[in-house]
Formats: sequence, structure tokens, C-alpha cells
Amino acid sequence: MRAAAARQGRGRPLVAHADPHGARGRIPAGHPSVTKAHDKLRGLPAARKAALAGLRFTSLRLRLVVVFGLVALTAAVSASGIAYWLNREAVLTRAQDAALKDFRQQMQTRVGALRPNPSQEELQAAAGQMANSSQRYSVLLVAEKKDGGRIVGYSDLDAFTLAEVPDALQKAVLKKQPLTSGNDAAHHLYWQRTVDHGTPYLIGGATVIGGGPTGYMLKSLEPEAKDLSSLGWSLAIATALALIGSALLAQAAATTVLKPVHRLGVAARRLGEGKLDTRLRVSGTDELADLSRTFNRTAENLEKKVADMSARDEASRRFVADMSHELRTPLTAITAVTEVLEEELDAETGSVDPMIEPAVRLVVSETRRLNDLVENLMEVTRFDAGTARLVLDDVDIADQITACIDARAWLDAVELDAERGITARLDPRRLDVILANLIGNALKHGGSPVEVSVRLADARLVIAVRDHGPGIPEDVLPHVFDRFYKASASRPRSEGSGLGLSIALENAHIHGGGITAANCPDGGAVFTLWLPCESDGDGEGDGGGGHDSDDAVGCTEGGQA
Repeated sequence: MRAAAARQGRGRPLVAHADPHGARGRIPAGHPSVTKAHDKLRGLPAARKAALAGLRFTSLRLRLVVVFGLVALTAAVSASGIAYWLNREAVLTRAQDAALKDFRQQMQTRVGALRPNPSQEELQAAAGQMANSSQRYSVLLVAEKKDGGRIVGYSDLDAFTLAEVPDALQKAVLKKQPLTSGNDAAHHLYWQRTVDHGTPYLIGGATVIGGGPTGYMLKSLEPEAKDLSSLGWSLAIATALALIGSALLAQAAATTVLKPVHRLGVAARRLGEGKLDTRLRVSGTDELADLSRTFNRTAENLEKKVADMSARDEASRRFVADMSHELRTPLTAITAVTEVLEEELDAETGSVDPMIEPAVRLVVSETRRLNDLVENLMEVTRFDAGTARLVLDDVDIADQITACIDARAWLDAVELDAERGITARLDPRRLDVILANLIGNALKHGGSPVEVSVRLADARLVIAVRDHGPGIPEDVLPHVFDRFYKASASRPRSEGSGLGLSIALENAHIHGGGITAANCPDGGAVFTLWLPCESDGDGEGDGGGGHDSDDAVGCTEGGQA
């Protein structure tokens, strides 16, 4: 039988009581059980600890349920714990006080009536009478013989013996207390709670003042423990029901809160997809209703802004297109006149006055530049309006590049590395525009020799145009395909219109490809045109192509010519 706790009561002068010996306490930090638990924690696999550390609750519904559950669990456990502790103390204190009170009275009436040195039979009879009280406890009486020996009387020898009384309790019961103004008794009643094989017991002891026998009592608290166990199970079931109720309540609250949030998310996605007429149905006056109203106002303003911007953009494109068309008529007449003037300048007769020859040549060159600009503007407006179409044909890439170079008299300045027999189904006119812009840009801003290479790689037709110039400044690289972009602000005027690379990129896009610009590690810039070769294009020679990337060029590779 081991000690578990001790309590103190109050008594009369005949049988007094005092603070008990042997109290409960917490396990010290160095206890083996604590060390073992720490070892188990340190032994957790690293992967498992990393997985636990990486847990994140991403669902708002789940987080609401968990928070509600934790709050309800904390409240229920706290209330149940307090209720259990209060009831436990009340039940044990009531049973303990009743037993100790009865034991004190029995010690006064039964043992106090015995002579100072009773016989074995007298002690046995008194112990039996005390044990038959309403509290039903076992009694052990100890008295001193005249010759100095000790006799013991038992109410139940098998249930309660002197060996089962803790030594600390025996010493406290037999010890005489000094008499003071606050203590008028030499001996006190002491008691202690113990646990034996899971069953709680109450052990009490007292000595009759004046040299009488010493008595000990043993009362089982098992009925009270069963009552407390039933109470604990009831509280646990109530806690579980509270947890389930809180989860259901959290689910209902989450549904109420998240349904408007879900509708808002769907509306935001629709708005992001370009459906600017999306609106939310507003009901109520809470914060979510205010959020829905704010969303509706924002969507309405955005729809107006986009409509205004679209109208202005459409007006701008229409203005550029109309202006380009209007300019073509006078440009046609001016171009005819400049061609006559140029023929006169080149004639051997020298009919043009040498004083105005520079002006004539300036008019001729600027007229050509203006004509190119108008043509480029018209091409740009077709791209912006989505009316540009592909006129597909089977093209030998090497022959197409050679024809482009030869038509512009670049044969001496361009080196071509292309196998004959590589054919592709594409728009030859637009490919010629791309090549002319890339090679012309390399010759103008890079420097000879310009190298053009053709290869098939990863189901793509790749044409690289490299120069041996100073390269492209890093701050210019992101803007080389921007319209009217000038690399140097101090030279806003140049022979080109600033639209060539932009038009080349748009022509690559309409084929489903693209163009990239970069600097070579050993100097010079390289522009890489790539066109997809997954399947043969669907467009026909009458212009069936369009902006869709499904009109990818179809490529085949032949042998060396």
C-alpha cells in the first residue's frame, strides 16, 4: 500500500488532529519516465517531423471548423475539469469527514472508556464494536502492557494490520505536541489517503489523551471512486457532444460565410476572363453585402473604362488606317513624279540644274521613306484589326532566303548556311518581310559579314541572323521589337520607320512562331526566328490562314543539293 495524499481535520481535546504527513507532488525533471519521454520525442523520424512542420490549413472552411472545435474543446474540457475537480473534492471530503467524525466519536466512547492497560479481549471487543458503525471501516487498536509490551486488537485481521499503517502516520500519531495557547491537546487525529492496487483508502489514527490506547482506521473509498468515474465518463461524453455540436455549428457558419465568398470568387474569375458584365446579387446589410456592392461598383467602372479605351483604340486604328489610305493617293502621284526626277538625275544629258540636284535627291529619298512608312502603317493596322491573313505555299527555305538577299543586292555582305531541300508550308511574302527586316537591320546596325543559318530542331524551323557589330545594349534588348523605339534619344530620326522589327515579329506570330534577340558571347547580335513544324498548315493559297497558331508551318527535310 503506497501513500497518495494527506489531509487535516479538526477535533476535540480528547482526540486532536493536525497536518498530515506524506503529500502528493509532481514528478521531478530528472525522473526516468520524463527522460524516457524526451528520448521518444528525439527519436521521431526526421521526415515525419518535417511533414508535421509543413502542415498548412489552406481551406478556410477547414480552418473555421478547426477553430470552432478548438474553442469548444477548450471550453468543454475546462468546464468539465473544473466540475470534476469540485465534485471530486466535495465527494471525497464528505466521505472523509463523515468517517473521521465517526472514528473520533468511537474513540471517545469506546476506547476512552477502557482502562489504561486493557486486555487483548477488551481491545478486540472494542475494535469490533467500532467497526460495526454505519461508516463500515476496519479498526486496529494498540495498547501498552504493564510490563512494557504491546497488545493489538483487530476488527478484521485479514483486511487491516499494523504493517499497513504508514510509518510516518504512526510517528505523527504517537508524537506528543507541546501545549500552547493555540494547542490544548498533546495528541491529534491524523489521516492520510492511500491507493492500493487501484483502490483508494482513507487511513486515520489517534491516541487517547492521558495514556490510553492508540487507534487506527481503514476505510475504502471505492464507492466514491466509482461515482467519480461515472461522473468523469459523463463529462467526457458531454465534451464529445459539445465538440460534435461545435463542428456542426462551424460547418453551418462556414457555409453561411463562405457561400458569398465563393460567389465573389466565381465573379472575380469571370471578370478576369473578360466578362465585364458580371455582377453579384446583393442581399443584406452586413460586411459581405458591402463587399458585393463594392465589387459591383468596381466591375461597372471597369466595364466603362474598358469600353472607353476600346472605343478610343478602335478610333485610333481607324484613323491610322484611313490616314494611310488617304496618303496613298497623293503618294502615288508624288512617287511617279519622283521617279521621273530620278530618271532625269541619272540621265547622261544632265538636264537637271546642278544647284537643285541635292534637293531633288532629298525629295526622292524622303518620298520613298514616306511610302515605306505608309505601307508599314497599313500593315500594322491590319495586324491590330485582326484582318491579316496567311497565303500559304510550299517554300524551299534556302531558295527563299537566297531570293530575298539577291533582290536587295546583299549577296556580298551575307553568308548563308542552309541545306537545300528543307521545305516549309508558309506565306512566302511574309517570310520575305521577316528576313528583309532582320538581315537589313543586321547590315545597318551590326556590320558585315552577316551570317544566316537554317536548321530543324525540336520540331521547329530555326533561322538565325547574326552580325559582327558591337551588339545591342542590355537596356535596349527588351525594347527592340517595340514600335517606333529608338535606341538613342539624341538621334530620333533615322532612315528606318522604327516599325520593321515589330512587323517582323507580328508576321512570325501569325505563323505561330516568334523572334528572339540576344548578344553573342564573342561579339555581335543574333536574331533567331522560329516557326513550329508540328503539322502541315490548313491554310490554302487563297488566304485561309489567320492569327491562330494552329496554322503552324509544315516542314520537311531533303538531302544535300
